[in-house]
Order: sequence, then structure tokens, then C-alpha cells
Amino acid sequence: MKKQIVNVLLLLGLVGCVAQLPPAEIPPVETVEPLLAVSWNQLPGWQETTPSGGLEAFIYSCQAIGNKPEWQLPCAEALFVPAGDEQRTRQFFESYFVPHQVRNKDGSKQGTITGYYVPELNGSRTRTDRFQYPLYRQPEDLLVVDLSEVYPDLAHMRLRGRLEGNRVIPYFDRAEIDNGENPLNGNELFWVEDPVELFFLHIQGSGRIRLDSGELVMVNYANQNGHRYRSIGKLLLERKAMTRNQMSMQNIRSWVEQNPEAGQKLLEENPSYVFFRELDSGFESPPGALGIPLTAERSIAVDRRTIPLGAPVFLSTTWPTNSEPLQRLMVAQDTGGAIKGQVRADFFWGMGEEAGALAGRMKQPGEMWVFLPKTEENPAQN
Repeated sequence: MKKQIVNVLLLLGLVGCVAQLPPAEIPPVETVEPLLAVSWNQLPGWQETTPSGGLEAFIYSCQAIGNKPEWQLPCAEALFVPAGDEQRTRQFFESYFVPHQVRNKDGSKQGTITGYYVPELNGSRTRTDRFQYPLYRQPEDLLVVDLSEVYPDLAHMRLRGRLEGNRVIPYFDRAEIDNGENPLNGNELFWVEDPVELFFLHIQGSGRIRLDSGELVMVNYANQNGHRYRSIGKLLLERKAMTRNQMSMQNIRSWVEQNPEAGQKLLEENPSYVFFRELDSGFESPPGALGIPLTAERSIAVDRRTIPLGAPVFLSTTWPTNSEPLQRLMVAQDTGGAIKGQVRADFFWGMGEEAGALAGRMKQPGEMWVFLPKTEENPAQN
């Protein structure tokens, strides 16, 4: 419906402008196919990297995608590659896959590569003087509307809201939840001691809670309130509170802590709010969008509209702490609210402070190649 309304408005706008702007003067919009099949020698550093770690992560992906016809053969053959044998691993991928360069709509090949990690927070199952900030489970009144059956072109969109009488209205935003009349009372999953750490847990989507009882529990994304994510880092840059060279998750955290009143208002400018679930004790790493545990430094989050989940992806970028090349075989195993676009990825660094230090500083250009199984329609390139 939204698309039809937009098209009608555009049509009306064009009719009103015919006299001033002839159609011939409107430049055509040219786009390219996002995936371009290439040869293996076009992947920088492919022969020098160690792809066996990526193969291990790919085998995990096969638990979720191995029954799909195009993935059955490579998933079966992957089990016969000797662990840690880099040469045999390279031969496996070159035998069963075709690399495709990922391109933006305008044909450019570079995009933005960021990083994420699993933070650890101190918390409790009950509210105390020390633990006062709630981590919420998904509320029962959150509605999720799937329009894909009626509008197939909206298959990747989900509308979220709540009922007010017989109307569906937007769900509560961050400010309403944190500073309103506690609309989520009774949905508390845990209580934590640091509101800034809690905010960054919302951004990461997964985390570990170290309870006052000594127990360690893993929490993972359950749902979201439907409001669009707004970057507080970008807001700080626009307001010249921080320079681009200073921009990192660590410096944002310090700024919010040093400016408590302004910092709280800044956090509320991101209306997006995440709800969590507690994972079974067997999870040592959070599951991604495929439902399987992520692998540190081998899993990436992607936009699934371009890159199929479970597919191997060769990434060429630089380290977040220096300009040294970071060229590595990764696997697309996750998605994210801020991960939109063709050449766009979020690099999973793992768990803890060291992973957080790398993830918080990672935002640099990079290129990507997705490996798709060989078929009659998708043969190898010379």
C-alpha cells in the first residue's frame, strides 16, 4: 500500500510539473546487478589467507541451510576437508563455489564495514539499590504485522505497533519506555547497574549478564519496538561534540557518563528499543539470524536482501586499529537493524573487553565477495 501511495504522489507531482520540466530532461536512474561473478584471482589475498576458520563456520551454517537443494552438495563435501588444511580448504571452495563481487546500486564496489561484539554486564534477577535498570522481555501487546503474503515486494518489512481501541498505533519509543509511566511494568527479565552499558547492549543485540549470584547467563535479541534506529554517534558529530577521529564506542560512552543530563537526552534520541530473551545454558556464543552460535572473527552480519544467510563471504578491509589489510573468509550468519545496503557488513569480534575495543573502533571501507554454489546456471568463471 505504501508503495502504491508513493507512486500516486509521484505521478501527481509529475503531472503538475509537466509544463516546467519536460520528461526528456529527467535523467534515467541506472542501477547494476548487486552480484557479479568473477574469477578467483580477483580476490585480493585469497591465496595468502587461512580459509580453514571460515570453513568451520560454514559447516555450522549447514545446520540451517544444508537441506536446501543448492547447498546440499557443498555442505556434504565440506565434512571431508581435513581440519586446518589451508590448501585443501581453498581447493574445496574453488571446486564447489563461484565468487561474486558485491556491488552497490551505482556500480561502486566499496562499502562500510563496522564491528560488533558481546558485552558483559553486571546484573540481578531482582531489582536492588545497585541494579535499577531493567532489561525487558518481549511484551505481549507488541503486534508484528507481516505483509509479505499480500505485498510480496514488502517481504523483508515487518510493521510493529500496539492496539489502542480498534487502531494499530506505533509502539512506545525509548523515551516513553525509560521515562514514561513504565508501560512495560512486569516484563522485566533482568536488572543491571549501568544504563549506558544497557544502551550499548541494545545496539549489539546480544550480551552476557554476570548475576550477583555468580551465575552467567546469555541474552539475545527477541524483538524490537518498530522505531527506526538513529545513530547517537552521528548526532555527536553533527553537533561538533566529537570529531570523526575521536569517534568510537568507548569515547561515546565516556561522553555520556561525563554529561549525565545531556547524555540521557542523547540516548533517548534513538527511539529504537530492543527486547531480549534468556538463552539456554548451553550457549557459549549468541545465535545469529540463522539460529546457530556465531563464531568470533568469522561471522558477519549482512543485508539478507543481497547476501543469502549462511553463504561464505570473502572480506577485504583494514584492521580497526591500523591500516594493515584485514582479508579473511567470513560467513554471513547474522543481520542487524543498521546493516542496510549491498556492500555493508558488521564484523563479529567475539566476547569481552578486547573484542569490544576492536568493535568500537571499526568503521572503515571494504569490499566483499559472496561465494555461491556452482550450478548449471551459475558455472565457474575462467
